[in-house]
This record gives sequence, C-alpha cells and structure tokens, in this order.
Amino acid sequence: MEKGKMKIALIQHRCVENREQNVTTAEKLIRDAAVNGAQVICTEELFGGKYFPQTIDVSKYEWAEPIPGPISNRMQKLSEELKVVIIVSLYEYARDGLYFNTVVVYEDGNCLGKYRKHHIPEGPQYMEKFYFTEGDTGYPVFKTKYGTIGVLICWDEWFPEPSRILALKGADVVFYPSAIGSEPDNPDLDTSQTWMDAIRAHGIHNNMFIAAVNRVGQEDSEEGFMTFYGRSFISDPWGTVIKEAETKEDEIIMAEIDFTEVTRARNILQFHRDRRPDSYSELLKRVIE
Repeated sequence: MEKGKMKIALIQHRCVENREQNVTTAEKLIRDAAVNGAQVICTEELFGGKYFPQTIDVSKYEWAEPIPGPISNRMQKLSEELKVVIIVSLYEYARDGLYFNTVVVYEDGNCLGKYRKHHIPEGPQYMEKFYFTEGDTGYPVFKTKYGTIGVLICWDEWFPEPSRILALKGADVVFYPSAIGSEPDNPDLDTSQTWMDAIRAHGIHNNMFIAAVNRVGQEDSEEGFMTFYGRSFISDPWGTVIKEAETKEDEIIMAEIDFTEVTRARNILQFHRDRRPDSYSELLKRVIE
C-alpha cells in the first residue's frame, strides 16, 4: 500500500501556576505550528498545569476533568478551526475515585478516540499512583487522514512491549507526551540521553518514526523542585534524530516525515517477520524462576 508524508509538530513549553495561562500558551504554539504547515500536533504531558504528582495533595483531584470537558472542548474546537490533528494530554475524571492520565486525539474537530496511560510510576516526586488509575483502553492506534499513529504517555516509553503492539497494529509513528526531568533522589544524575536512547530504540526495533515531547523549566513544590529537561525530538525508523529541541524554552519542534521510509526499513530489517511470539509466553510472568 502506498504511503505518504506527514508534517508533525511537538509543543514544548514551561508550565506555570496559572492553569489558564498554560492552556493559552499551548494554544498559541499550536496555532503557530498550524500556520507553518503542521498536520499532526502533539502537546506535552498534562500541559494544563504544573506537575502536581511531586507531592500528595487530595485537593489536586479537583484538577481532573471529564471528557468532554474544558480543555478537551477547547482543543477540539481548535482542531476543527485549524483543520489539523491535535493530540491532547489531560487529567481525566471518570468518576469519584477513578482518575486517569489520558490522551484524546482530535482530527478536524472529530474525536478519534483516547488512550489512558498504562504504566504508572511511583518514586520521589513522581508519586503518580496516588493520582492515576492504570489505563484500561488497551493500546489503540488512530487512523488519521495523514497516516496511522499511536500514542503512549511518559513512563510507558520505558517499556518495549507497548510500542511493539502499536507497530503490529499498523502505527507508522508513535507520539510520547512526557513530563520528565531531574531525579530528586539522585541530583547529580542526568537521564536525558538515556531517555532519548530508550525511546529511539523502540523506533529501531519496530522500524517506525518516534516523536517525544517533554516540558521544560523548574517547578517547585513542598517536596523540593524538579527541572524538566525538554530535549523533545523526532527520530526516523533507523533511530536517527532528525529534529531535536534547540532550546530549553518554549519551542515548536517540527519535521516532515516520509512513511515510505518505514516500508523500506521493514523490508530490510525483518524484525516483524522473524518474531517468535510462540516462544515468548514467559513474558506473561512477573518473575521467571
């Protein structure tokens, strides 16, 4: 089947205390990206507010919103107005006691579906298990008019299985909205290159494009602070970074990707042909003795 091209944009920016200002910042960057020809635009993880899982605070449950809701409605209308695909990350309220870290995908104002983050971390100032229920959506792909995409969220990006599933379902590019930075219990450790290498590897193993967007800036909390390192990037099916953020400030990272390169890579490196799923049953065990 003949495949085309897709011009994608990643929206990297700081988040501040004023939540309305964060959404306004994202909207401006999305508009700028669309003016410059972006067809599929991805927000960073939970762009509507500061990274609240640094601390445990019951009042933050009030930040969650239903879908449809304020942020999703605003982004849906923006998608319709600009005639683009927008990948929207938000804190979803399902019902009392049940909240998800969710992405909704809109194309020209139409909702293509949503994905709920599956892997929920728990560590110093990454206390997400208090706020998010493990996702129950499976790993859907979204068939846009520009091509088939997958979306995973932050901690999902450290696990190889989800990206493989998305590739087998037909995804040619996977987007990773993220909020990752300093390691509070290891302040001298810089994991930014490890982060990039881990995600690029998913692109190599599955011969597909990768687009990871991360927030930037320092965010303070009662537990201390976190510095988000940005480094949003787009890589090709060979793992080569074709575009990376040039600053640690608000920035649009944009590139045109050609899906014929996915076909070429998969015809040369036959990873999917040579898989042995019949021999992988041990992966379903948490501990292998």
